[in-house]
Amino acid sequence: MTFKEWLVIIILGIGWGMSFVFNAILLRELGPVTVSLGRVSLGAIGCWVYVMIARKSVHLTPRLAFEMLGFGAVSFALPFAIYALGQQSIAAGVAGIINAMTPVMVVLISHVWPGGERATKAKSAGVAFGFAGIVILALPVLQRGESSAFLAILITIGAPICYGISGNWARRYKGINPAVLAAMGLTGASILIAPLAIWHDGWPVITRLETWGALMMIGFVLTSASFIGFYWVLPRVGATNTSTVTFIAPISAVLMGVYLLGEHIRVEHTLGMVAIFLGLLMIDGRILRLLKR
Repeated sequence: MTFKEWLVIIILGIGWGMSFVFNAILLRELGPVTVSLGRVSLGAIGCWVYVMIARKSVHLTPRLAFEMLGFGAVSFALPFAIYALGQQSIAAGVAGIINAMTPVMVVLISHVWPGGERATKAKSAGVAFGFAGIVILALPVLQRGESSAFLAILITIGAPICYGISGNWARRYKGINPAVLAAMGLTGASILIAPLAIWHDGWPVITRLETWGALMMIGFVLTSASFIGFYWVLPRVGATNTSTVTFIAPISAVLMGVYLLGEHIRVEHTLGMVAIFLGLLMIDGRILRLLKR
């Protein structure tokens, strides 16, 4: 890979790790479902602007529009809301570590998905390491009697599950430009989650400048621009190389949580992250192939 391509991947990893910090800022004034609505709606606007500027062709049928409601909900609205909901009881760094379970869930769901990829022994071992990391994170919390944090960890695992489903679901849309797919999916997510956000959180009232800043960053930069960058680098370096983003994001989330939010790194956080990283290495397979050589 070129220096430019590596730079894009590193920036994506740092940015997506920072999204958990911005979630924590937004949750000081907004409800979790409203945080998701703000991110997907602003993300949709940014993606559509890019689609129009780049003059990407859009062929939207009634059936595809209906499908985008479900696809957008699973790919964007639901996981964004789950992370925000979980972060009401757990630190941004912990949420970032759990986010690293996404490739693990992709492997697990792909194995049972119709037409999906069957898990190899190495990938199965990676899944086991990933779940071991979650157990390491959860058991000390349960032993300390922090039932709300334990429940939040269980809830937050739902987001990587959503990403695992959407990753397999997206295969049926191979003929659609990825940026257009992101724009349509984010739009569908916005339409579906808007009434739920008003019902659950009420009408949003923003009084702090930091809330507006976090909302602009997480919507336009960490959703619109990040997806555009992701889809630019993906065909150039391949899915395997692009997946290294999942190694960078948790580290970014932990460090940013410590320095910007004053969070503390516990021993179980480090051990859990190490276990999940070992799982990602097994799934990635490059180190195993190198050792065999």
